Amino acid sequence: MVTRAENASANAVTEPDQVFELAAELFRVMSAPMRLKIISSLCDTEKNVGELLSEISTTQPNMSQHLNTLYQAGVLGKRRDGVQIFYRIVDDRVASLCRAVCLQIAVDGERRKD
Repeated sequence: MVTRAENASANAVTEPDQVFELAAELFRVMSAPMRLKIISSLCDTEKNVGELLSEISTTQPNMSQHLNTLYQAGVLGKRRDGVQIFYRIVDDRVASLCRAVCLQIAVDGERRKD
């Protein structure tokens, strides 16, 4: 399945409205705290659902739903190894954006404590 973002990237994004639409779609996908936790967990290496569940407190159905949303949006890729499915970040822009925003929020939080 080709996502809107991939389709627009394949065709040159020339209209400012297209840029804003694609940015809004990316922010929508990243708008759930659970998805940000998943992205953060996958920043350094691929993981299967069991590994993600050991790091992130949620139910297996909820984790699967968020993984599917991120996969459908083109943020994550997956591969099967036997019965296990491993997820990885395929859109590095998302990981960079997630790191930058979360780091800035953490720094701002520390400043407010002082």
